[in-house]
Amino acid sequence: MSDKTIKRLHEAVRDDIGDLLTQRPLPHPHLAQLDPFLFLNHHGPQTYPPHNHGLPFGPHPHRGFETVTFILDGMLTHQDSAGHESIIRAGGVQWMTAGRGIVHAEVSPQVFLDEGGPIELLQLWVNLPGRFKMCEPAYTGLQVEQIPALPAGHGATLHLIAGQWQGHSGPVNSMTGVFMSTIDLPGGAEVRLDGLLARTVFLYVVRGAVTIVGQRVAGATLVELNDEGEAVDVRAEQDSLIVFGHAEPIGEPVVSHGPFVMNTRQEINQAIIDYQAGRFGAPLR
Repeated sequence: MSDKTIKRLHEAVRDDIGDLLTQRPLPHPHLAQLDPFLFLNHHGPQTYPPHNHGLPFGPHPHRGFETVTFILDGMLTHQDSAGHESIIRAGGVQWMTAGRGIVHAEVSPQVFLDEGGPIELLQLWVNLPGRFKMCEPAYTGLQVEQIPALPAGHGATLHLIAGQWQGHSGPVNSMTGVFMSTIDLPGGAEVRLDGLLARTVFLYVVRGAVTIVGQRVAGATLVELNDEGEAVDVRAEQDSLIVFGHAEPIGEPVVSHGPFVMNTRQEINQAIIDYQAGRFGAPLR
């Protein structure tokens, strides 16, 4: 089994949203996308005081892709125009398929507004191929106890969100066969990640520091791997957390405009028309 090599490391770029500490490793000045992975925002870690204004992600539309939100610390309320609503706490995940169009809000629950507290979130955008871009919207909200925590190598724990790992299945059934997980690596832990032949690998070091192919990778860094090879070894130099996913490349044109990701400019124009005409579902209350 041949091993993958590192093509380039992409340190997240600071881009705060109001008083929300935000770093963005994708897109990056040297990397537009990792097909089908389009976008990643890393919010926090930080602590909000009591009587705060909460997160700034009120109602907004999406079409043509999926959002995966990792609640690493704190809590997050989800509401959308398809009628889904939940409060997900630390360790949980929200997986939303925007499909043909949805309006959603990701905001702080009232208890967080009143009392404050720590918050750290990741939001990843995963593209959909043209044949699925106009599918029905869907949403899955998972608390930490609903996500299998599996031993993975020497001391590591893999939290399986979507896909298969050593005979186990993640609770999200991805339309496009995306594998998605987070991995806790105490200092000295090692894990071998395989099954990567002809797959695009998404590997983001959230915190800590790891060694990959003999190269040290610090927190808030996206690892771009070369296409060749089918496995990669990760060893933690200190307590670390990584997001590890992989998917088959779509290989289609990507035309994006704000919250819409389609294949053509005409489809973007239609998305704007449909949203303005109220075709993305009932308004959020």
